[in-house]
Amino acid sequence: MAAFRRGVMSIGLFRCSWSVIIASRQRLARFPVLVKSNCLSFGAGGGLCAVPFSQHAESLSHETLIKRASSLVTDGANTYLSQTTLALVDALTQYAKAVHTLIALQKRYNSAIGKLTPAEEDAIWQVIIGARVEMNDKLDNCKRFQSNWMNAVNLSELAAEAAYNAGADQASVTARTNIQLAQAQVEDVRRLSLEAEMKLAEVKVEEIKRTAEYATSEKAGEDVIVEEEVPDAYLRED
Repeated sequence: MAAFRRGVMSIGLFRCSWSVIIASRQRLARFPVLVKSNCLSFGAGGGLCAVPFSQHAESLSHETLIKRASSLVTDGANTYLSQTTLALVDALTQYAKAVHTLIALQKRYNSAIGKLTPAEEDAIWQVIIGARVEMNDKLDNCKRFQSNWMNAVNLSELAAEAAYNAGADQASVTARTNIQLAQAQVEDVRRLSLEAEMKLAEVKVEEIKRTAEYATSEKAGEDVIVEEEVPDAYLRED
């Protein structure tokens, strides 16, 4: 009886082990299919993996895969270009606003030259200096975003050329259109900032002119006072 029980247990254990082996072999048989469906190819040394597509590798040609990959590159380049364009346009706009603020303060000071007390003049100059510092900070932001934007334009041009060479004509046209739109937007805002800089230069010239006129009038007034006092002093000496 004990021998019979051991035999039955051995048969049950054998059946269980065999079922596990069969299931393992089935999973192993499916593994290459799963790998192929998720990743088309690996680079040398396993360091690179091609972009995954839903179709099997056997149904796609190299030309099709390259065309799709180039389209993905142009999509990324377009996103980078749009973000850097937005940042640069905003920076140029803020810079133009800072320049106009300084222009308004400078005009106010110019109209009050010769009419301010030393304390009032010192106060308004403190405000003007603060506005100039803020303007220079905005200009630094423009230069920083300008560098990023130029890199984005160059990257988009390379992506458009790569898409064209790969046969992805629509992606290439879209990339070049986005480049033109970005350049037009930046150019419009840059023109406004340049106009603001020209107005600021004109206001500074006006300040120099008014300061010189005021200094001349002050000197003329002093000369008149001296000429009026000289005869009296001469008479007293006699």
